[in-house]
Amino acid sequence: MTSATRVQRPGALWAAPALLFFGLFGLAPIVIVAGLSFTTWKGLGTPEWAGLANWQALPSDKLVGSGILITLSLTVLTWATQTPLALAFGAWAAGPQRVRAVVSTIFFLPLLLSTAAIALIWQALLDPNFGVPAQWAELTGLSANVLGDPDLALWAIVFVLLWQFLPFHMLLYQAAAKQIPASLYEAAEIDGAGPVQRFWRITVPQLRHTIIASSVLILVGSMTYFETVLLLTGGGPGTATRILPLHMYLKGFSAFEMGYASAIAVLLVVIGTGLSLLVVRVSGYSQMTSEREGAS
Repeated sequence: MTSATRVQRPGALWAAPALLFFGLFGLAPIVIVAGLSFTTWKGLGTPEWAGLANWQALPSDKLVGSGILITLSLTVLTWATQTPLALAFGAWAAGPQRVRAVVSTIFFLPLLLSTAAIALIWQALLDPNFGVPAQWAELTGLSANVLGDPDLALWAIVFVLLWQFLPFHMLLYQAAAKQIPASLYEAAEIDGAGPVQRFWRITVPQLRHTIIASSVLILVGSMTYFETVLLLTGGGPGTATRILPLHMYLKGFSAFEMGYASAIAVLLVVIGTGLSLLVVRVSGYSQMTSEREGAS
């Protein structure tokens, strides 16, 4: 037995439980769903082999094409709204303000609620007859039926997702900002840099790893915003908010086309993986140096 073997074997043994867990609950379901995508199955009985029929039907399904566009639009909008606000609030929460702890605690309350509870709360708040829009409609004359307006429904979903997930990403940035050496800020302050300059030239560059990690979570998470859309709009009005995960659900559990729904699920996995790899590739994440660069 060589020395290299003695060194590598303990590492493999330590990693075995994690690899087993990932294989059983990560890879195995994907493989099973990929196999079902080549079958015809109603959810009961034995799946029947269908070859490439489900995959050949995807390009002709207009709701798949529109679902991809709506899903990508939701992805871009959630990233564009959550990232700058989470970064700004996270950096602020990491500071020495006296009210920081109290405000942060209140701000993190959405993390205690389930996705279904949040969707139902906002469905009631956005009710066109008794909710908040009914009140501002009387004052401004704007449409009170936010969730029933094709031009506003998607923006309403983006707002609810912002309210729900902003505290989580803010927490990521807060934890990372606390690790930035105070000596960097002290040196910049001595050189005459103001708060805005210190934020852009020290805080943001030092948080670049966290920005990429948070962005990947947002992009991948946008593929799983199924419950929020289902409970808020049901994919409506019409198909204005029918994202691809919701289309998959309706095909599988309403139309009982499990094979076709599995093909859509695999397509979602491919899109999510592609977006994650694109972010890592464009950002150059694998070539990044330490976040504490310049601290020594």
